[in-house]
Amino acid sequence: MVTYILIALSVLVSLAALSNRELFDKLKYNPFQVKHHKELYRMLTHGFVHADYGHLFINMFVLWSFGTAVEDVFYDYFDGLATPFYLLLYFGALIVSALPAFKEYKDTPAYSAVGASGAVSAVLFSFILMKPLKLLGVMLVIPVPAFIFGIIYLWYEAKMQNKRDGIAHDAHISGALFGVTITILYNPKFVLNFFLQIGEAIEHVIK
Repeated sequence: MVTYILIALSVLVSLAALSNRELFDKLKYNPFQVKHHKELYRMLTHGFVHADYGHLFINMFVLWSFGTAVEDVFYDYFDGLATPFYLLLYFGALIVSALPAFKEYKDTPAYSAVGASGAVSAVLFSFILMKPLKLLGVMLVIPVPAFIFGIIYLWYEAKMQNKRDGIAHDAHISGALFGVTITILYNPKFVLNFFLQIGEAIEHVIK
């Protein structure tokens, strides 16, 4: 499966970069370098580099948890287009999630970022769109339906966006929105199914 290949590549590149500062600096996302030195490749390569082992583990765990499920649904719906669609979801999200930082920091040499969080958010929200009632854990403790988890996730990221805590919350938000948008473009029926599933669940509770 493509998810396992992406995880393997991310782990290998991240481990190599964590032990080689020159490689780390070459692959990380730096909007200044992208604009002024035309190093466009950084908008993709930053997704295969992580700040530390914990950062790497969290992203890869979430990708594994939801990426394989998204792939399965894609194969059910799109057959031969499943792999190209999934790769476009992932790599498209890496680029789109990097755009807010490019706009804000393209003339700031000191700013840099790493991690697959934007792409992972896209995969997560593609899953939420297709499986809105699947129970997910908030802080790995409280199980809630996926669509409620998504609302909490976006609320938190929006709240933290201006906190300057070293986390690219804007990348998480833009990645999530890209994941939903492109999945709808792949098959608009996902929107109808999303609301039908939620409506049926509400009706069941009321009864």
